[in-house]
Amino acid sequence: MVAAASAVTLVGSVTGVFSALGPPHGSGEARTGVTRTPALAPMPRIPALAPSPSPSSRTPVTHRPTPSTPSPTRRKQPATTVSPLLYRHPDSQVLDWVRAHPDDPRTAVIASRIAGRPTAVWFTDPDPDTIAARVRAVTTGAAVRGAVPVLVPYAIPDRDCGGASRGGAPGLAAYDAWIDAFARGLGSGEVIVILEPDSIAQSGCLTPAGRAARFASLARAGRVLKSAYPRARVYFDAGHSGWNPPGEQAALLRQAGAAGSDGVFSNVSNFRTTADEIAYDRRVLDALGGPSSLGAVIDTSRNGNGAPPDGQWCDPAGRRIGRAPTLDTGEARIDAYLWVKPPGESDGCRGAAGTFTPSYAYDLARGDWAS
Repeated sequence: MVAAASAVTLVGSVTGVFSALGPPHGSGEARTGVTRTPALAPMPRIPALAPSPSPSSRTPVTHRPTPSTPSPTRRKQPATTVSPLLYRHPDSQVLDWVRAHPDDPRTAVIASRIAGRPTAVWFTDPDPDTIAARVRAVTTGAAVRGAVPVLVPYAIPDRDCGGASRGGAPGLAAYDAWIDAFARGLGSGEVIVILEPDSIAQSGCLTPAGRAARFASLARAGRVLKSAYPRARVYFDAGHSGWNPPGEQAALLRQAGAAGSDGVFSNVSNFRTTADEIAYDRRVLDALGGPSSLGAVIDTSRNGNGAPPDGQWCDPAGRRIGRAPTLDTGEARIDAYLWVKPPGESDGCRGAAGTFTPSYAYDLARGDWAS
């Protein structure tokens, strides 16, 4: 893929939310992003998990929508301030590094511009016996702080079409049971669910029957998550603006039941500009149909300079962090800018895939976003 979602290193978690995966040898505790501007004093920790995955490579699609203009009904607001409503967990690879390197000249920049911002929580271990507790640990922590966690279930069978993020549940029946257990951990507070990155946009590797079965399981997952707790906001995979054309992606989303959800997500682990993603997502939503309340969320964790012109996806040079995570974008039908890919966790070129690489984090953090 062109860095659309993330390649899994063992059972690692993907981009900018916290990882709630099991480590390589089967424990199932959650590892998270940050809850506040990091202090270097020790904080309570959740047992460490595997590092988050990185993007796998995919042939780019040449279609690109034209950038959008601000909605005529809402004032465009540059999202430079972190939303106080999004959950920032006190444990992450970046915060581990900040605590361990108080005298490194890069620490202040990395701490203030990356470690202090909310990121998503990925759940990639398909063990149905532990997933409810792992999800509950996250949602309970968020509820105590009156904040909204972003959760990423990432265990669909044949994940990443056997690529770098391959894995997932052993079959769709097992996946359905895993989702049932996942839903039991949602709790009573508001949550945002980014349902299975790449599962729709990258489904072309499946047979027609396999794709239909996957889409039926995704539709079921959306219903289960919503019925478990109606305040859960569930978003389906729309790829990104450099992948499938909007009409084609909308047709796939419709087959997967996305019209009955809260909307779509795009740009996970990618670098496409926010303007391109706004335009693309609106066109996808228009083509999808469904209620006018459907919206989109965009991963802005590394898109501050847009995508590299040569199509490089693996830790490309010259990239920057994007707009700060927020639930108030000022753009019609755009529900949130989120950091799904944790900035500084390598795609596998600047460091081991899925591990925090301070030189890369510093390069991403020291420039201002321009898209």
